[in-house]
Amino acid sequence: MKRLLSEIGTVDQVGIEERVAKYGTRSLKKKTKLFGLRLATTMVDLTTLEGKDTPGKVASLCQKALCPHDQGDVPPVAAVCVYPSMVKHAAKHVKGTSVRIASVATAFPSGQAPLKTRLAEVRAAVADGADEIDMVINRGAFLSGEFALMQDEIAAVVEACGQATLKVILETSELETYDNIRAASFLAMRVIRPNDFIKTSTGKTSSNATLGNNQVMLDAIRDHFIETGVPIAMKPAGGIRTAKQALTFLIAVKETLGDEWLNNRRYRFGASSLLNDLLRQLEKERTGVYQAPYYFSEAAESY
Repeated sequence: MKRLLSEIGTVDQVGIEERVAKYGTRSLKKKTKLFGLRLATTMVDLTTLEGKDTPGKVASLCQKALCPHDQGDVPPVAAVCVYPSMVKHAAKHVKGTSVRIASVATAFPSGQAPLKTRLAEVRAAVADGADEIDMVINRGAFLSGEFALMQDEIAAVVEACGQATLKVILETSELETYDNIRAASFLAMRVIRPNDFIKTSTGKTSSNATLGNNQVMLDAIRDHFIETGVPIAMKPAGGIRTAKQALTFLIAVKETLGDEWLNNRRYRFGASSLLNDLLRQLEKERTGVYQAPYYFSEAAESY
């Protein structure tokens, strides 16, 4: 770890916290705010990851993904994200549309299964129609300093994905420090492909995406891009529930990586409960009146 950090640099924790605190002071005017709300809507991975998921629930999820709201010309979301067993059901509704099918895999959320089993799960999801795979890294290998093992496993998943986009979940709360998050980001970025993603969290732990760990990962993406010219995408997941939070995260993206990352090919929100608040704010901008939360469909309020 010391050798890796001497190569990539350490994180100034105080500096990160001061920087992200300033993002919340930015004021967005009406047209800019409306643009940001619509943009954030197109970046949502609308998700259901529950043991009680059914084909009917997935159908409802897909309907909301394609048409989030029947007022105000609201754009579709980026993707629906489901367990591998539900991919074929999602494909019936969104395959061939702008909405992509994402599937968590590799023994999500723990990652505690033999590599052979994890790779089989990836291949099965892709065969059923998944356009994107969200994998979890081997946190035990990383924390034990077995960096080559961690990278070899990610590389194996890249191969198993074929043409599907890969999102590598670091599970930042279990990495514990900003230096570890930066190190894990670089290790992942060095073996994934251009426009694959690094992702903060599974959404299944007590602490998920924060502006701080999001910023550490954005800085790593910037530094990696400067060094290699390879663009890597980013997905904060879990804990982002309000439109105001989403707009603050987008300010961080614009000020760190620039406009080339302000699209759903390079930035996503893994936070389905965010969508209804985005819709509520869009309706407020359209009508001047806040609607009650129950005015909007509650399809798949999850991570």
